[in-house]
Amino acid sequence: MKKSDHGDQQFTTSMNTTAHASPTGLDIQNITKSFGQGAVALKNTSFTVAPGEMVALIGASGSGKSTLLRHVSGFLAADAGSGAIRVGPHTVQSHGQVHRQIRKMRSDIGFIFQQFNLVGRMNVLTNVMTGMLPRVPLLRSLLGQFTWAEKQEAYEALRMIGIEGLAYQRASTLSGGQQQRVAIARCMVQHAKIILADEPIASLDPESARTVMDILAKINREHGITVLVSLHQVQFARRYCPRTIALRMGEVIYDGPSADLTAQHLRSLYGASVDELLDGTETLELEPI
Repeated sequence: MKKSDHGDQQFTTSMNTTAHASPTGLDIQNITKSFGQGAVALKNTSFTVAPGEMVALIGASGSGKSTLLRHVSGFLAADAGSGAIRVGPHTVQSHGQVHRQIRKMRSDIGFIFQQFNLVGRMNVLTNVMTGMLPRVPLLRSLLGQFTWAEKQEAYEALRMIGIEGLAYQRASTLSGGQQQRVAIARCMVQHAKIILADEPIASLDPESARTVMDILAKINREHGITVLVSLHQVQFARRYCPRTIALRMGEVIYDGPSADLTAQHLRSLYGASVDELLDGTETLELEPI
C-alpha cells in the first residue's frame, strides 16, 4: 500500500490496476473542409494509421493539423460530399455528417489538447476520473461520485506518469507540464483505444516537452495504444515517431519514415516556413533533444 498526500487515504499501486483497451486503427479517406469566404482547411486528405502505430502530424501554422484531429474526434463535420473517417470498426463521419452515436464512439478516442482542458478548481485525481464518465452510471456522473476502485485506478494512472504526489492538489496550481501529464492520465483511465494529441508540447519548456513525449511514447510502446500527435518541431517527430505525415495548406505532402525528414528535404516541401518547423536550427542531424 502507498499513502497519498490526502491524510489517511491510501491506494494500492499495482501495475494491474489500470486497464488498457486494445489499440485500434484510423482510416481517413478524402476529407475536405472549407470555411467562410472560400478558405479551404483540408483538401481530399487521406491516410491510414495501423493499430499500435505512433505517428507524427507536422506542418506550419495553418496547415490543417488541428482541423484534421477535430474531424477524427467528430468535433467538426467535413464538407458535404466528403469521404469518411473510421476509428476501428466505427464510422465517425461520412459525406459531411457526423455519426449520431458520436458521443459513445468518443469513449474510444482520447484527446489531449494544447491547453490541457482541465477543471482548475478540481483536484488532480478528480480531473483524471472525468475520463471515466462515459462508462459511469448517469446519476453518479452527475453527482461526481466515484467508487473506491475508480479512485484507485485514477491514482495508479498518476503513479505511472510520476505525479501521484499531486493527486489532491488543485489542477490550477500545477505547471503546464504537470497539467499535460494529468491530461494523459485522464486518457489512460478512459481506456482510449487511440490517442489524438493536438500540439501537446507547444506551450511547454523543453524539459517538460521531453517528459510529455516520453510518456506518450511509453504508453504506445508498453500498451500498444495508437497515437497520432500533432507537432510543431520536427526534431521531436524524428525522435519519437517512426512515421511522419506532413500537411501543407490542408494537403498531405509527405507520408513516410521520420528519419528521412532531413532539413534539405523539408525545405523542398515547405520553403521559407521550414525555419519555423525546425525551430531556427540549420540541420536536424545535429539538433540535440
